[in-house]
Parts: sequence; C-alpha cells; structure tokens
Amino acid sequence: MMELDQRLIRIGAHPSSKAAAIQQVGELLVAGGYIAPAYIASMLRREEVANTYLGNGIAIPHGLPDDRNLVLRTGIAVLQVPQGVVWQDHERAQLIVGIAARSDEHIEVLRRLTRILGDRALVARLTQTNDPQVIAAALSGTPTPTISPTPSGDEQAPGITVTISHPTGLHARPAGTLAELARRFQAAIRIHYGSRSADAKSLIELLQLGVEHGAQVRISASGPDAEAALAALRDAISSGLGEEEPLVLAGNGAPPAHGWQPRHSTTTIHGISAAPGLALGPTYRHRARRVEVSDQGGDPLSESERLQAALNAAAAELEQLYAETKTRLGSSKAAIFLAHREFLNDSGLLQEVARAIFAGHSAAWAWHQAIQSRVSQLQKLDDPVLAGRAVDLSDVGQRVLRHLVGAAYDPGPTPATPVILLAEDLTPSDTAMLDPDTILGLCTARGGPTSHTAIIARSLGIPAMVGAGASLLDLPDGTPVVLDGDSGALYVAPAASDLEAARQWQARLRQQQAAASATRHAPAVTLDGVHIEVAANVNRPADAVAALEAGAEAIGLLRTEFLFLERSQPPSEDEQFAVYRDVVQAMQGRPVIIRTLDIGGDKSVAYLDLPHEDNTFLGIRGIRLCLQRPELFIPQLRAIYRAAAYGPVRIMFPMIATLEEWHTARALAEQVRTQLEAPRVELGIMVEVPSAALLADHFATEVDFFSIGTNDLTQYTLAMDRLHPELARQADALHPAVLRLMARTVEAARAHSRWVSVCGGVAGDPRGALILAGLGVRELSVSPPAIAEVKAALRAQRMDELQALAQRALTCRSAAEVRRL
Repeated sequence: MMELDQRLIRIGAHPSSKAAAIQQVGELLVAGGYIAPAYIASMLRREEVANTYLGNGIAIPHGLPDDRNLVLRTGIAVLQVPQGVVWQDHERAQLIVGIAARSDEHIEVLRRLTRILGDRALVARLTQTNDPQVIAAALSGTPTPTISPTPSGDEQAPGITVTISHPTGLHARPAGTLAELARRFQAAIRIHYGSRSADAKSLIELLQLGVEHGAQVRISASGPDAEAALAALRDAISSGLGEEEPLVLAGNGAPPAHGWQPRHSTTTIHGISAAPGLALGPTYRHRARRVEVSDQGGDPLSESERLQAALNAAAAELEQLYAETKTRLGSSKAAIFLAHREFLNDSGLLQEVARAIFAGHSAAWAWHQAIQSRVSQLQKLDDPVLAGRAVDLSDVGQRVLRHLVGAAYDPGPTPATPVILLAEDLTPSDTAMLDPDTILGLCTARGGPTSHTAIIARSLGIPAMVGAGASLLDLPDGTPVVLDGDSGALYVAPAASDLEAARQWQARLRQQQAAASATRHAPAVTLDGVHIEVAANVNRPADAVAALEAGAEAIGLLRTEFLFLERSQPPSEDEQFAVYRDVVQAMQGRPVIIRTLDIGGDKSVAYLDLPHEDNTFLGIRGIRLCLQRPELFIPQLRAIYRAAAYGPVRIMFPMIATLEEWHTARALAEQVRTQLEAPRVELGIMVEVPSAALLADHFATEVDFFSIGTNDLTQYTLAMDRLHPELARQADALHPAVLRLMARTVEAARAHSRWVSVCGGVAGDPRGALILAGLGVRELSVSPPAIAEVKAALRAQRMDELQALAQRALTCRSAAEVRRL
C-alpha cells in the first residue's frame, strides 16, 4: 500500500484558478521528488483534452501518458481548497489530488477515492479539516483519527415545502431543469419525498423518487448560499420549470376529431392516442440495433479518458440534435435533448462508472452496467410517465456506448416507400430523425402519450399511437392499415370501401390546404385595403429561393452569421460578396435587408479568441463586436455595398443600444460607400434593447427604418434569458411591457415618416401578426413556412378592428391576457 506523506498535503490553499491549483499541487510533487518540473506542463495539457474532475468536489490532475518519463517515482499530493476552485462549468473542486504514476501503484488510492466520492459526510470533513493526518488516513485507507461525528443535517437543514403541480409530475424535463438550477449553487441540496430523498443536482436520483402530480416535497439546503438556493428552487417550481401545457388528446373510445370511422367490422388494435391525424399505408417493422458490450478492462486512467471522450462526443451530438430540432420543431421540443445532456452530467452515475473502472472493468462495461441498473429502477416505478423516462436514459446510454466501442449510429433499414412504422418503442433520437414524407404514421407497443417520442411525433405532424401491446408486432410487413391517431386505433386490413372513404377524407383535407397555399403569392391586404408586407427570414442563398416559393415579398432579415461560423478563419470580402449577390439576384428585384455580423451571446467563433464573459448577452456582441473588430466589419460592409449593385439592398445594424453606436456604425458605412463610389442604401437599426425603443424618437430623425427583434427585446425587457430552461416559456413577446416598447417605436417612426418591420418569432404567430399590424407595423418578416398562414390571417381582418385589438392589448396586465384577446 502506497503511503501518503503528510508533507505533500497543503491545507487551506487559495488558488486563483484551476491552472493555479494544478501548478500548486504539481509543485508539491516536485518538492517531494516525484516528478520533474516539466511534468506540471503535462498536467495542464491533459486538462485541454480530458477533464479530470471526478465529482463531489474531488479532482485528480495528472500528466499525459507520453510524459511518464518525467515521473521520477510514483506518488500523490493533495491540495485542499476549502472554498473550492472552478474546475468545470459550475463544478468546484475542493480536494485536488495530484498523481504521479509510472506503474499501477496508485490504483488503490484511486479506488479509495472513488469510494470516498459517495460519502458526502467524509468529503465534507476532508475539505474543511485543519489536520493533514485526516486526509492522509482517508486516502491511504488507514483508520481515520477520532473526530466528532458530523450529522448529515438533511432533516435539520433549513428547508421549504412545495407542491409539484405538473400534470405529469417531476419527469425528465422539469427534473433536468431542477438539477441544472441546483448545480449553480454551492450548497448541498436534497429533495425529500416520503421516506426517500435525492440529491437535487442528480437528474437520475430525482427521477427515481417518482414524484407525481400534486405531491408535496421538502427541499433542504445547507451551505454558504443555501437561502438563495431555496428561494431560486421555490420560484422555479412555482413558475413551472419551463414545462409547457400538455396537449389534450382524445382517449380510447372518444370520437375522432375528423369524424371518419370504418363502417365495416375489422380487426382493431387499440392503443393510446399520441398524435392526431389519419394515416393509410402498409406496415413496416422497425427493429432496433443495440450495441453489444464485453468486459475487457485496461489501464484505469486510459479507460477514464475513453469515457470522457465518449461523454464529450455524445454531448456534442446532443447539442447538434438540440439545434436541429429547435429549428424544425421549436425550443420546447428541442429541450428534450437538453434533458438528455443532463444525464451526462449526473454525478452519481459518473461516480458509479468511475468506481467500476478503477475496480478493473472496461469503460464500456462500467457505463453499460450503470445505465442498465438505472433503467431497470425507472421501469419499476408506478408512475407511467416516470417509468417511460427509462427510454430517454437508455437512449443516452446507447449514444455514449456507441462512442466507447467505436460503433456508428445504425437506425436499421430504411423503408423504400411510405409506411406506417411499427416498433416496440422508439427513442426520442430516432423519432427526431423521422422523415414525415416516408413515415406516414407511427405505432409503438410500449410507451405513453407523454413520452418524448410522442411529443416529437406530434411536432412532426405524424399521426401516432402508443402502448398498443405486443400483438402489434405480430403484424407482417406490408399489411394494409388505417391508423387513427385521434382515437388511438389501428384498423388492420380494412374493407376496400373504408379505405376509399379514408382516402377521400384525406383528399378533402389536402384540397383545403392547397387552397390556402394557392393564395400564398397574393399580397396580405386587409378587408379595408391596408397592405402588410410579409417577408422572410433566411440564412443562406438557397433559403431565398424557398422563401419566394413560400410567398415572400422580400427578405426582411438575411442573417450573415452562417458565413463566420464553423470555420477556422473569417470569410474574405469576395466570398461574402458572392453570397450576398446570389441572394439579391435570387429575389428578382425584391428588397433584401442584410444584417451585419451578430455574434456573441448565444453564438461564438473560435478563431476570434473572444475572452470569457460571465454574461455574454450583456457583453461584446452584435454591433459592439463589429466596432471593436473593424477587420471583420469593414470587409463585410464592402461586400454588402458591392452586392447592392445587383438589386435593392438595405443594411441593418444589430444590437444598437445608444446613439453613439449608431453614429459610429453609420460613419464607417459611409466611409466604405465613399471609397467604393457605391450608391446610397437605406441604413436601419435593430430595436432589440429597451434603450433603443425608449430613444426611438431620436433615432427616427436619423435612421431610414427600424426592425424590431422581438426575441432579444423580450429577454432584455423582462430580464429573462430566452434560452433559460425555466424562463424561456415566460419570455413571451406578447407581454404588454414588450408591446408598449414596440408601440413607442412605431409612434416615433410614424412621426418622422419612417417604416417599421418586425423580424422576431412573434411575427410568425398569426395572433402576434394581427396585433403587430394593429400597432402600425407594416412589414412582418417570418420563417418561410409561416408566410401563407400569416397572410391568410391578415386578409380576413379589417385594419380598424386590428387597431382596436392592439390598443386593448396595450392595456392588458399579462401576456396570457393578450393571447386571450
């Protein structure tokens, strides 16, 4: 057994950063004769490729395998940091165990560490003790000197009692939100439900509590910020934890909304309605392919690195899947994959895997066993909603496992023709990748209507039925069926006349949709003759063609960030010019508003080497970045002015908060225009912050137009991060406070004969579009799929009625009141 020299334990250290902590623990190893000084640099480099934070306040920095020649002898050193030092995200390390190892002599210490990880009371003593012998004894495995026992304090700690009001209880998304919020605090926080309790920072432990709708739970917290933690959790729970209202679907036996039912007797498989609609087609069985795992253990440190690499890769995939799903289906549906990402941060899960790895098992085996244990526990819960979350955890488990064993994602064979898909169950990841053109309907033997799979199916517009039972899977491929998603019934081999009636119903629906689509190119003119221009928000040249096809009368917002993202260097002036020119030409003489680079906040670019900011939404972003980086701004302005020779172009500056910013941006644009001898173009500003709206009367004397970005204006007005998991749902652009700022902008613009556009998400909501038009907005820029619906809504109204509606909205007290109008 390797002994820990007490002289290599530093008590009460105060490193200023993670790097400083590694430097200090490395110096202890150097002083003890365990490593050459150069090995400290290797320890720092390892952090760039693999995180060495184990969990529960313990980190184990060590060098890269290639630098083991710099290890003089095996040993460890300990840096105790009672206040903690930020190690990763919100995780703070209080016990930094530096490792120097040329062989496996240190493995027993690491095994001891993983056992300590699960003992919170012991970790608390080790991080606060003034006696290095206590730490030495704990890490070496010798009996700990007698210390007065410290009770866990869970029951005695300050706490609050709250009621979980979610219709589906504390399931994955609200539980994930709760865990994410809890991890922002240093305090130890626990949720007590009946005789059980869970670490509030562990998503899996929260799910295993099985908290149902209407249940009362006690939240206890102890630590330096306990009071603030309790207040934040209470407010988050009372505000809904970002959960949307459940969709009400017809139950078994309820008449379908569309009115179609078979007239002839036929074999019927009943399930639970999950997504409405009627689908006809042949069946096709989805057969999941799962990753097989064998236990071939290796060096624990190498296996730990493989696990971390797999977790990082899985997290990156989930980030991408979140972004893609958010674009297709919206933030609330995409949040499913943020909850999946939270599983990767679960300290209890990672500690169990680490213990198994240091016991000699492979990372793949250790991960698989830990996931399967938790999946089994969730499946046994009485609450079907929480039991259904086992699918989510299994989905995440398989994603990480694929990276651990080097297996590519294999969704199985793809049907060549449109089908009704049958499956035992589908993971949310599989469902999100479904193509509605190929998958006409979806039936699963297991699952429930509140599963994430069902939620995504509804968003994709795919009729779905779940919980149909094992007999569903006995249907051979190619069986003709009619799926009624409204009533939760699958009609097997229906009579020819019933099939024909169902087809006729579908045909009538398509005719209605076609009639609406046929008028998409007609202008949106109200019943009393007021024209509201409906433009499109686009990202790329190809989007301009799609926007025209969808009925766009202009490009109200061309985002230029896509040119700067996912690359190692900024685009050249010529590259930008070619793109802008292509968009302008694609619009065939219709106006194009080009927004200059809007990076920062929720977007970042590696090659810009932007410094870390605690609050990026209040930092260097939008026009602020452009003014600081003229080497980016000037080439973009030159490219835009050059493209203006090919059609009507307008330039829009994002995130203008002060007149000084506008003046500087305008002067640079004029300087570029003069140098190029280019024609003048209209210059406008985005109204995204309250100061721009409040100063609109001053801006209106100088700018050519305003474009209101309701997404950012809402978050800055309500002080609610629009990406925040708990607050995003409350950040409603139809809140009267936001509407009043928009009204003020429109009034100022009207007084100086300027025009106002809205390019935020609320413009694409027909309810929002009507109110905006009533306020005096004369251009709405929306995503192309929303154009036809927005136009149709405007054509059915009189402007005088919309103006009255808008005035009533301004007097409302909440966004909910506005929407009820």
